[in-house]
Amino acid sequence: MRIRVLGVGMGPQHVTPEVAAALRSCDYVLAAEKREDDGLLSIRRAIAAEHGLEVVAVPDPVRDRADPADYAGAVKDWHAARVTAYEQVLRERSGTAAFLVWGDPSLYDSTIRVVDRLAERIPLEYDVLPGISAPQLLAARHRIVLHPVGRPVHITTGRRLREDLAAGQTNLCVMLTGTLDLAELEDWSIWWGANLGTDSEELLAGRVGAVLPSIEAARERAKAAAGWVMDVCLLREA
Repeated sequence: MRIRVLGVGMGPQHVTPEVAAALRSCDYVLAAEKREDDGLLSIRRAIAAEHGLEVVAVPDPVRDRADPADYAGAVKDWHAARVTAYEQVLRERSGTAAFLVWGDPSLYDSTIRVVDRLAERIPLEYDVLPGISAPQLLAARHRIVLHPVGRPVHITTGRRLREDLAAGQTNLCVMLTGTLDLAELEDWSIWWGANLGTDSEELLAGRVGAVLPSIEAARERAKAAAGWVMDVCLLREA
């Protein structure tokens, strides 16, 4: 039994030759289905269809959101439920299964952690191939470098933004933004994008105080067009 964890960027146009070759070695694609009109599952189906692969959709367990303070515990339980669901399919089908990871498997994605746990429960081997990440595409769309000369870029999430700002970070790539709290950052610069690489892509850049209302409207447009929204931004101190 084998699993191939494959980064597919933001759609079929980002599938690298290396990942395409890996797909040809697979028997089927294993994917979570979050709801009936799951737009991200539709994109995975399109990628699989280009390579003649069946998609086995597994209803995604519901994550407990009742206690925001116990985020880590809720995610741990959610991953455990995913492991159980995927294990059942793998035992029934065997062969080589592919997980198509949105963006890159190394960055704010838990597929590798889930597969690690699967390998503890059933005999299998697996490998990981990289994909184009959202920060890479954001930088390319805005024609920027993610860090100033001689300085780092700090990659974080919207959930941790205020904590990172308090720690003195001044050049941040923010993923999984949800609702961005940009209070007191009006003079900072922002480069923002939503649903990058898709038909519902939105892009804006400028001084936070000037473009924030437009970003909120663009985020709503992207969500209305696609049924989902994933946005990412680079924030830099003035």
